[in-house]
Amino acid sequence: MASINKEGRWLTMVLLCLSGGTIYLLPFLREIYYIPIQQAFGYSNTQMGILFSLFGLASMLSYFPGGWLADRYPPRKLIFFSLLGVGLGGLYFATLPSYNTNLALHFFWGLCTSLIFWGAMIKATRTGASSEEQGRAFGILESGRGIVEVAISSAVLAVFAWLGSQASALSQVINLYSWINIALAIMTWRFLEDDSQRPLDRAPVLGKVSLADILMVLKMPSVWLIAIIVLTTYSANWGAYYFTPYATTGYSLSVLLGASIGVSKMWLKPIAATSAGFIADRFGVAKTVFALTLAMSGSFVAFAILPGGKGYLFLMLINVAIASSVVFALRGIYFALLDDSGVAPAVTGTAVGVISAIGFTPDFFMPILGGMLLDSYPGVQGYRYYFAVIAIMSIFGVFAAHRLMKKSR
Repeated sequence: MASINKEGRWLTMVLLCLSGGTIYLLPFLREIYYIPIQQAFGYSNTQMGILFSLFGLASMLSYFPGGWLADRYPPRKLIFFSLLGVGLGGLYFATLPSYNTNLALHFFWGLCTSLIFWGAMIKATRTGASSEEQGRAFGILESGRGIVEVAISSAVLAVFAWLGSQASALSQVINLYSWINIALAIMTWRFLEDDSQRPLDRAPVLGKVSLADILMVLKMPSVWLIAIIVLTTYSANWGAYYFTPYATTGYSLSVLLGASIGVSKMWLKPIAATSAGFIADRFGVAKTVFALTLAMSGSFVAFAILPGGKGYLFLMLINVAIASSVVFALRGIYFALLDDSGVAPAVTGTAVGVISAIGFTPDFFMPILGGMLLDSYPGVQGYRYYFAVIAIMSIFGVFAAHRLMKKSR
């Protein structure tokens, strides 16, 4: 029976990595195909920012109720419907619809990923691992998602290059991503383990979250500190989304080479996230997070002062690797802080909802800020201002991590 449970938990983790690594590729297509999207749809930087900010607004409004859903319904059903919704939306996106339609579509994607999917994935990960394995469980999840992201993105980028790397090839890229989501939805429905099959000591109690439980979570200082860490990390993550157009605009690289940088940095995710997970289990999650927030702040200070131009290309590439590794490492372990903070497994979804509702607000304001800065300050200057804002925000993450580190001693 134990071996069956172990095999079931590994199958669950594989499916979580596959779904978690795939579902965000369409909503965040801009990470690799920013300029092709602009060319295909004729959007300005500000229009791009508004488009993705609407996705962020839907996400921001969805995280808290999404956490409540995750505490009431099994992950199998929630993940199935979220993958199916994103995939079907992608098939329509491939027809290159109007701007207003795209606004509605990105809002819909925000509901699919944040209301239905996110809390279910985090809760399934936490309840599938013991208290001693939280760091590595979340590290494996993030690294597995990274492997899936980079494998699919590399294959699709090769197709994009084969089709000519033009805006006309974008529809085929979107179609590929869409069908992959739909296929994974079917796999999830067929193979994902139900909560009733989990080990009893980690199984969540569905449908039992009360108003008192929600208020208890809201009163926990650690939950708010984790939210600040997630917010600053995710702001830096938005900085990483701009590395591709930054390299293309500021260092005179081709669209294909810029996209290659976007895909190449994804290869760092499995290494960084897994390493961070094991280091966190060895030295402490809070201490590891504190060190990483310091490195993140320093890296974006460096971006803010790099002048651009081919003479600084090597330094830019090194800093892209450093910043990407640090952000991926933090994303891999910051939810492991839940166990350090004494949050009960039964209210994990609620805690994740509160943290995510605050921590992922950069999905709303960072695209608008980026679009406005890039349109107002053409060339590398706009990117430098954008990275400077992220560097300042990262300092708040350093202070929050330091406070948590002191509390965990």
